[in-house]
Amino acid sequence: MAIDRVLMDIGLHETEVRFYLAALELGQAPMRDIARKAGISRTNAYDVFSRLLAQRLVNEIPQSTDRSMLIMAESPERVLEIVDERRKKLDAVMPELLSLHNRTPAKPKVRYFQGPDGIKAVLDETLTCRSKVLLGILSMSDLYEVPGREWMDDNVRRRIEAGVTLRVVRSPTKDLHPFWADNPADLRIVRYAPDDFTFSMTTYIYDDKVALISSRKENFAMTIESAEFAAMQTGLFETLWAASRPTAAAGKRSGRGKIIDLQRKK
Repeated sequence: MAIDRVLMDIGLHETEVRFYLAALELGQAPMRDIARKAGISRTNAYDVFSRLLAQRLVNEIPQSTDRSMLIMAESPERVLEIVDERRKKLDAVMPELLSLHNRTPAKPKVRYFQGPDGIKAVLDETLTCRSKVLLGILSMSDLYEVPGREWMDDNVRRRIEAGVTLRVVRSPTKDLHPFWADNPADLRIVRYAPDDFTFSMTTYIYDDKVALISSRKENFAMTIESAEFAAMQTGLFETLWAASRPTAAAGKRSGRGKIIDLQRKK
């Protein structure tokens, strides 16, 4: 990405960027030289200089003679300081902004994400749940394809560090091995759906949100923020939970469930 585009993205005006880059390249130089290199009029250059001086991006070099003043650009590290200062100001008013946001009329919010990066973003967002309890209907084999086992294992580690408990129903025909088993130390409670219950998508329910994650075939994720929808999905989850088997009762199964024995296959 071009340097001038990045500097404009953080809030500098185009002429300020041109002036600063010209001064940075010339070192100590008089106004006329910087204005010429930046491609702006000398009259306009003085106004740009004043704005950059206020941001401490440039400085005036004192002269012992009557020569024209020399201008020097400050270190590019000053740009990082400006970004940090703006972030601190935003952090200071964030509670008030969030309060205003919460006063707005309740409307469902739907967000759609495409591809592996979008799926990872949705999975990461589940770790921020305020209730510290995730309800999950999980297709393990599909999550091991996208976003992959290594990334998912790290996601599990971060979930545990965040103190988020996962109550999860898994499809016996979509499981792979004994990892992610029922384990209090890992803040995970596992049940297995009835043998004829198969799902390729993964669902997480938390707070007022529902996250949906597809298989590799459709390769998307989405979140729905709605108190009513989350309440309905929670009720459906609890119904499925009641009909599902704890891992101690999973054992060997007939038919499609026969491929898994989490208690013995270690």
